[in-house]
Amino acid sequence: MYNHTVARLTYRALLGRRRVLILIALPALLLAISVAVRVLSGSDDAAAVDILGGFALAAMVPLIGVVAGTGAIAPEIDDGSIVYLLAKPLPRRTIILTKLIVAVSVTIAFTTAPILVAGLILNGNGLGIASGYTVAAGAAAVAYGALFLLLGTISRNAVVIGLIYALVWEALLGNVLPGVRTLSVQQWSLSLAEGIAESGAGVTSDVALPLALVLLVSATVLGTWYAIRRLTALTVTGDG
Repeated sequence: MYNHTVARLTYRALLGRRRVLILIALPALLLAISVAVRVLSGSDDAAAVDILGGFALAAMVPLIGVVAGTGAIAPEIDDGSIVYLLAKPLPRRTIILTKLIVAVSVTIAFTTAPILVAGLILNGNGLGIASGYTVAAGAAAVAYGALFLLLGTISRNAVVIGLIYALVWEALLGNVLPGVRTLSVQQWSLSLAEGIAESGAGVTSDVALPLALVLLVSATVLGTWYAIRRLTALTVTGDG
């Protein structure tokens, strides 16, 4: 289910100089904005919700998810080096699950800690806002990891499609169209934040918590399952 060699190679690919700069840039921007807001406005619950929800969960988490999820496998498929990995006596599910664990762990590392720190800066975790968004980011990271890893096995334009999904569907349309919100990982995870934050915090989601949990689990399981199917099909095609 988990292979240390595959994990090491995937971590090395994801944390290379160019990608790691992207992974660091967004959390650094979040923290800079949070410090500036705290200095200028003092502790502000509404500002914490706006920044953690409107920027961190709506934009930062999915963008880092795109980089980590697609980067875990898409480059290997594009340049053909995946053939060397598939030639090893490893079950395809082990390859996918290992890469999923790496992608999720990288996404969590570069999102949850900065969100928690930003929340503490903004309002000291008043009304449980920082805690709620931190848990939401962790849950979103798992679902994004599975979906973007799957995308990396489906298309050579995985990064472009992932960015369109993250910026247009999640960040733009998901904030203005009610129908889109119900099909958004952001809204599903936001439901967790709403459940954790105290009443009156201003954290709201259009998706009920039980449904949100079902959708998050379903997206993760189905995305992982189909990614394994795609990698298996790729092996058969290459052998034939």
